[in-house]
Amino acid sequence: MRKLVKLLPMSVLQAVKEALFEDLGRAGDITTDSVIPKSAMMKANIVARQDGCVAGLDFAVTAFKQLDPKAKITKISRDGNNVKPGDVLLSIKGKARAVLTAERVALNYVGHLSGIATATKEIVDAVAGTKAQITCTRKTTPGLRAIEKYAVRAGGGANHRFGLDDGILIKDNHIAVAGGVKEAIRAAKNGLGHMVKVEVEVDTLSQLKEALSEGVDVVLLDNMTPATLKKAVAMINGQAIAEASGRVTVKTAKAIAESGVDVISVGWLTHSAPTLDVGLDIA
Repeated sequence: MRKLVKLLPMSVLQAVKEALFEDLGRAGDITTDSVIPKSAMMKANIVARQDGCVAGLDFAVTAFKQLDPKAKITKISRDGNNVKPGDVLLSIKGKARAVLTAERVALNYVGHLSGIATATKEIVDAVAGTKAQITCTRKTTPGLRAIEKYAVRAGGGANHRFGLDDGILIKDNHIAVAGGVKEAIRAAKNGLGHMVKVEVEVDTLSQLKEALSEGVDVVLLDNMTPATLKKAVAMINGQAIAEASGRVTVKTAKAIAESGVDVISVGWLTHSAPTLDVGLDIA
């Protein structure tokens, strides 16, 4: 598994504060504050309800600590670990009101991010034994891009662009408006510094030939069959990084990877991965 680069603590804190503010609204947790005595203490565990890969535990820790700075929290698992039903991910001992109020924010982050990590790991495992690297895309939840891309890394994947300023990716609509593949590439290069890479999306082998004649760093081979991808990889012959995208599922990933591409980008890892079922159990 690739090295997991952690999110900055300030990024985690900001995201958690916004989520707590959204949940607490104008008057706080009126249910917990009405039912639970202020002096009550409790022990609880965050527990996995199904098989999966963990991500987002720092968000849970931060949520509980925001409402009870003196809470004692122990990570039993770690981001990137595989878990099975009944496994304890995190244990908490602290003020009951704080634990119950922070519960949903903590579980939302762990469930959502672990779902992305789990989906990523499944497809990473599917292409094991090939050189293909699984990456995410910019198809992320607004405001959660860095967080969701972190979850992809926790599942063993890699990241594509973080934003439009990250690198040039000339897509079909750019090509259509610019007047062609060559025209788009030449225009892009005229406005570039030497540190910026150029990637171009192609749908056909004829477009690929045009792109290679202009010299690009990466070619995005969009919605091609494994047989066509194999021909494309042979045409590229090391001149650029070969990236496949479109129609990628756990079932199709192996055949796509075996075509010889370097990268497989998968949008649904962040926009459609099912949440991992996790819960808070009183110890």
